[in-house]
Amino acid sequence: MFEEDIQQLRLDQQLCFAIYSTMHAVNKAYAPMLERIGLTYPQYLAMLVLWETEGLMVKEIGDRLYLDSGTLTPLLKRLEALGLVHRIRDGKDQRQVRIVLTEQGRALRQDCKSIPFELASSMGLSIENLTGLKEDLLRLRQTLLEGRQK
Repeated sequence: MFEEDIQQLRLDQQLCFAIYSTMHAVNKAYAPMLERIGLTYPQYLAMLVLWETEGLMVKEIGDRLYLDSGTLTPLLKRLEALGLVHRIRDGKDQRQVRIVLTEQGRALRQDCKSIPFELASSMGLSIENLTGLKEDLLRLRQTLLEGRQK
C-alpha cells in the first residue's frame, strides 16, 4: 500500500503537470506564428477577445481571460504602445477603462486568420480530436471553478 501511495506522487503521474507541460509545448508551437505578427501569447489572447467584442472594459477582458487587472493592465498598455488599441476612460466612472481597437489593431486580424489552422496542423490531431479535447478541457475548467465557489 505504501509503495502504491508513493507512485501517485511521481511527477509523471500528475494531471496538473501534464496540463502545465502541454501548455508550455503549445506556447512554443505558437511562438513563431506570433513572432511573425509581433505579439506575445497573452497579447494574442487579448486581441482575440477584442476582435470578438470591441470596446470592452478592462474588467470584462480580464473576466474572459481569467486575468486580474494587475496582470492585464500592463499587457494592454503594451498593446497601446504597439498602436493596436486605445485605452479610454469611461465618462461616467473615471476608474473604468474601455479598450477599443485602432485601425491597425483591426487590420491585424487578417494577418492572424491562418494561426488556428497552423497550430492544429502542428499538433497532428484531427479536427474532431482537437474539438473533443477542447470540450473536455472546458468541462474540467468549469467543474473546477464550480467546486471553488462552493
